[in-house]
Amino acid sequence: MAFTFFKIALSALVIAFASWLSGKRPELAGFIVALPLVTLLVLPFSYAEYQNAETSVNFAKSIMVAVPLTLVFFVPFLLAGKILPLLPPAYGFWVLYGSGFALLAGAYCLHQLVLKYMQ
Repeated sequence: MAFTFFKIALSALVIAFASWLSGKRPELAGFIVALPLVTLLVLPFSYAEYQNAETSVNFAKSIMVAVPLTLVFFVPFLLAGKILPLLPPAYGFWVLYGSGFALLAGAYCLHQLVLKYMQ
């Protein structure tokens, strides 16, 4: 149980630090957030907890396939100049955000397909 609280505390500290830094040095905070922070935290946590190198390797492979696929979340934001003028101002952000999640659902299906063929 102590290990669980350690994982929660460390993860929260990393997120809080990046959030704080975004107000002071947004370009550095953006770079830090773009790092695979969750992966950098979770891989050693997972290995420490289960002591199974093969599972950790499969976990890392899944992450490697998923990272580029998850970037589809940002596509609506890249197209915001074309999408936002068509929407009421109060809903614009939420439509973009929801569209990003819808694209993630498709990316997950593709992720599962790719992993199936990798084995």
